[in-house]
Amino acid sequence: METTLAKTPEKRQVVFLAILLLLWEAGSEAIRYSIPEETESGYLVAHLAKDLGFRVGELATRRARIHHRGNKELLQLDVETGNLLLKEKPDREALCGATEPCVLHFQIILENPVQFFQTELQLTDINDHSPEFPDTEMLLKIQESTQPATVFLLKAAQDSDIGSNAVQNYTVSPNLHFHVVTLSRSDGRKYPELVLDRALDREEQPELTLILTALDGGAPPKSGTTTVRIEVVDINDNAPEFVQSLYSVEVPENSPLDALVVTVSARDLDAGIHGNVAYSLFQGGGGPQPFVIDEITGEIRLKGALDFEATSYYTMEIVATDSGGLSGKCTVAIQVLDVNDNAPKLTISSLTSSIPENAPEAVVAVFSVSDPDSGDNGRMVCSIQNELPFLLKPTFENYYTLAAEGPLDREIREEYNITIIVSDLGTPRLTTQHTITVQVVDINDNAPAFTQTSYTMFVHENNNPALHIGTISATDSDSGSNAHITYSLLPPHDLQLSLASLVSINADNGQLFALRAMDYEALQAFEFHVVARDGGSPALSSQALVRVVVLDDNDNAPFILYPMQNASAPCTELLPRAAEPGYLVTKVVAVDSDSGQNAWLSFQLLKATEPGLFSVWAHNGEVRTTRLLSERDVPKHRLLLLVKDNGEPPQSASVTLHVLLVDGFSQPYLPLPEVQHDSSQEEDMLTLYLVIALASVSSLFLLSVLLFVGVRLCRRVREASLGACSVPEGHFPGHLVDVSGMGTLSQSYQYEVCLSGDSGTTDFKFLNHYSQ
Repeated sequence: METTLAKTPEKRQVVFLAILLLLWEAGSEAIRYSIPEETESGYLVAHLAKDLGFRVGELATRRARIHHRGNKELLQLDVETGNLLLKEKPDREALCGATEPCVLHFQIILENPVQFFQTELQLTDINDHSPEFPDTEMLLKIQESTQPATVFLLKAAQDSDIGSNAVQNYTVSPNLHFHVVTLSRSDGRKYPELVLDRALDREEQPELTLILTALDGGAPPKSGTTTVRIEVVDINDNAPEFVQSLYSVEVPENSPLDALVVTVSARDLDAGIHGNVAYSLFQGGGGPQPFVIDEITGEIRLKGALDFEATSYYTMEIVATDSGGLSGKCTVAIQVLDVNDNAPKLTISSLTSSIPENAPEAVVAVFSVSDPDSGDNGRMVCSIQNELPFLLKPTFENYYTLAAEGPLDREIREEYNITIIVSDLGTPRLTTQHTITVQVVDINDNAPAFTQTSYTMFVHENNNPALHIGTISATDSDSGSNAHITYSLLPPHDLQLSLASLVSINADNGQLFALRAMDYEALQAFEFHVVARDGGSPALSSQALVRVVVLDDNDNAPFILYPMQNASAPCTELLPRAAEPGYLVTKVVAVDSDSGQNAWLSFQLLKATEPGLFSVWAHNGEVRTTRLLSERDVPKHRLLLLVKDNGEPPQSASVTLHVLLVDGFSQPYLPLPEVQHDSSQEEDMLTLYLVIALASVSSLFLLSVLLFVGVRLCRRVREASLGACSVPEGHFPGHLVDVSGMGTLSQSYQYEVCLSGDSGTTDFKFLNHYSQ
């Protein structure tokens, strides 16, 4: 970006023009102090803190200092006391020369925060120099025919002091022929002229010697003298006259040595030797002149280098003298033209090499620019690169601050190389560049970010402890300790088991480990949060959800609910001999604690007393007859069934069925064991008592013959059965009776069982099956 005075679309430029300086001076008046020159060092100039309205010690807190802007370092600031002291003895003539008033400009800079104060120190002149004539003796040749009141030019004395301390008066030693008149030039300097009071007579006195004294206006005054020697010559009644009384010329400051500046010309109406004219540089103002004149041709040439910044204007008087001693004079005014021979100068007053990334408009540098050239050659444009997030802000006069445009982001860019370009508006343009490197210091402004918002991990049950199940990963765009991430677990509130007993995490790399063997039948899945926290101050953190899914293994064999295998006697099923093919003998009920295909059960008939008589359905465990029964079939059958799951490898369980063939249900033949209550197995195993009660139905023939006897017999049997029916003591586990939809059952089966107290052969009471 670029700050310029002319607002172009490409750059923004700021130029310190005279209008800006006038506005500044109008808005903030400079603090002015005055001391006489030659004041001893250590002199207390002023109590600056009081003048600026600060408390004692506040200047030290705000890092105050003095900027001299190229001036000699005359002042020093005691920031603790606020006193402004003289550092060394000042010489007004060395610092300002003939300039009046002699004002030195200084700036008071406060860096925290940035503030500027303009200070001016005026050096007043004291009478510390005596007048000095350029020559110890001046020679005048005066014709004897010169009329009284004729004026003769004398060389003026030089006095480095100014004002009243400069030369104020000239006197001449007492004599009969001359007196001195003190006159003033346009610039205020005094010069003497010798006036003839009485005609000279060469035969009476061919030569006169006068003492010319120059007095300054000091108290007491100082003086200087020179000898004026006057030779009286023969008559020469025409003095030389210049064609022009004033020659004005302009000379570029880069003119080479011996360059012709101007040619002056004078005429003398006398003839012969009295008409020859010799030119000389009679008097120059303001010190030595870098010019030389040819006494014959009148050509004025350059003998020394010109410097517009040191002296921009010269005036000198040229005298044309003939051989008779008569002379004429003219004035030559030389204006030195400025050329763009000075590149702008950049001075860093304050520099910060690193700034925090979240600091808004942080000041990087305070600097000043200067160019001693004039006009457009001294007007400057200050700029930096457009793509950088920094701004140049002009403060006052030629001071700038380089500040961040807004908060920086180290994660986007951590270092900036800022090139400050200062160029003037001269032809050709001169440019100065200065590069500043700024480091952006990291601030912990970025929380760790997980690669995923949630993670799903799978682990098989019965795993080995300390098994690596997955890795959680997070990144942090900060640097250093602000980017060092540690991981920790955040236990959920609804997890029945302690999370610390299930999984652990490596705090450094986010690896998750299972601490114990998982049991799918106890815990199918669980969730928790992982916290990633960086090492900043204050630390920032983020969370990710982790879901661990336990995968089922085929680690449970099928469990047979019916017929029960833990009874004291095997279960016997009754099969009438008149049963048709496909008759349902019984149904084997089994379950598997696993899930999925590990719990898919199939049934298989492994062994039978009579092969081919019975078959089992593979999917529901129903045992049915395959043919009609015959008299040759044995009355008792033993069946061995296998229940197998679909896992890999498969697991299985076997069950033995006992089937008793009966001719009918009139003669019950079902030996039932005495029911033993084992209280130690009530909680773990299903106890099912299946009682087959046989109902005796008297034939119609016996009923018609022995109706009374039959009625009495039936009533007695009913009373005996009702009095002997008992239920096993203790709680009958409902989950073992109601096998709702478990295993391969297509519907729910429940059995109500009632047994008589007799352990022997009992009458068939009832067998009631129903389904929901």
